[in-house]
Amino acid sequence: MTFVINQGMAMYWGTSRWTSMEIMEAYSVARQFNQIPPICEQAEYHMFQREKVEVQLPDLFHKIGIGAMTWSPLACGVISGKYDSGIPPYTRASLKGYQWIKEKILSEEGHRQQVKLKELQTVCERLDCTLSQLAIAWCLRNEGVNSVLLGASRTDQLVENIKAIQILPKLSLAIAAEIDCILRNKPHCKKDFRS
Repeated sequence: MTFVINQGMAMYWGTSRWTSMEIMEAYSVARQFNQIPPICEQAEYHMFQREKVEVQLPDLFHKIGIGAMTWSPLACGVISGKYDSGIPPYTRASLKGYQWIKEKILSEEGHRQQVKLKELQTVCERLDCTLSQLAIAWCLRNEGVNSVLLGASRTDQLVENIKAIQILPKLSLAIAAEIDCILRNKPHCKKDFRS
């Protein structure tokens, strides 16, 4: 990657779906041999997938400056609310090859998530935003998240999702705590404090 960067083919490099240990090893090897280390990890992050970005990556952020470029802020569309009444035709979950999304939505956990999303609608109403905008702003609120990768199948979808930036200042500590209370899935650091 140092060669690629030195040739001007890239400005920097990062990892995707690597463990914290693999990232730290890559960083250490790069430093040891005077090479360019990775600067970010591309990780799945949304209201129902929090562990890696909230527990594992902050250590790397504080120790070596690794940031997070997160993807799937809407959990493959689940958080957008479009699956609250089943699987509509022409959605990703209805397509061949995406059976795993459909199974996830129709599972017990999927039903529990839909209940939580309905509860989050009250927060959306107070903030005057969509569920998608709330979810994207919620991801951006995390200090270790440098960017959120969005996927859209239509221009209006993209424009709507970009408006999440306007919701970000409205996410006070009280609103964040309310969201955590609804989600009931805030991960906790599992550090070993033995002396």
